[in-house]
Amino acid sequence: MKYKLGYRLISSMVLAVGCGVPLAATAEPLRVMALDQCADQYVMALAPNAEVRLSPRADDPDSYFADRAKHYRMIRPTLEAAVAFRPDVVVRYWGGDQRLLQRLERDGVKIVNIDDATDFPKIAQNIRQISASLDAKDEGEALIADMNATLKRSQSAGRGREATYITASGFTAGSGTLIDSILTAAGFRNGTKKPGYQPIGLEAVVMSPPFMFVRGFFELMTADWRGVGRHPVLKPLLEEKTLADLPASTLSCPAWFAGDAVAALAESAAQ
Repeated sequence: MKYKLGYRLISSMVLAVGCGVPLAATAEPLRVMALDQCADQYVMALAPNAEVRLSPRADDPDSYFADRAKHYRMIRPTLEAAVAFRPDVVVRYWGGDQRLLQRLERDGVKIVNIDDATDFPKIAQNIRQISASLDAKDEGEALIADMNATLKRSQSAGRGREATYITASGFTAGSGTLIDSILTAAGFRNGTKKPGYQPIGLEAVVMSPPFMFVRGFFELMTADWRGVGRHPVLKPLLEEKTLADLPASTLSCPAWFAGDAVAALAESAAQ
């Protein structure tokens, strides 16, 4: 990577001197490639002045910056696409197969991984890691400050009440998950006692309904249409006991906008 960047810089300097153009005006922008939807959000937030290529899912309905993504080029996260684009930095959460990643490493491309954060301090670590790699430390710190301010405003909204998360597919989330951190940050107790992500159990919910539900991914009408969360038996319970519907775009990635889910919970609790 150092050789590639040095070659590009020297070429720019030679061209600038030959044309009588100030050197500062010829510096090439950083070339950044995102390999999946989560990486797309970080890149759009932290590399607005870079030459960017996003993944094909960047403008999906559950993408936080779906509208913004329409202003960027989207390419498949394949070896062929990467070779054609020649990125300086690649950002990924889960995207990219082993063949692609090995070739990028061999070519000296910097690969930055987004960690699977389960709480807000770890999200802040993600932001700092990605922003440092994109030469955007100030922008990263601004995101963290906004996220922390949102969390502070929302911290006591739940008043210790119990809430149970449910997705359209019929899953819930206990301790050790980002969902648990979202509920806790809004001042709620998690009604799911077992750790991790797990099926909610239709019969158990009907026989012993939670105090209140917090729903996720329900606004995506084409998602999990036959999932347990949409079962007709559950429909009256959900209509009666749902406190809030969290937008899928705030839940699809361990990023600063998980704070928006906390704010949505706090707003619903205040009504």
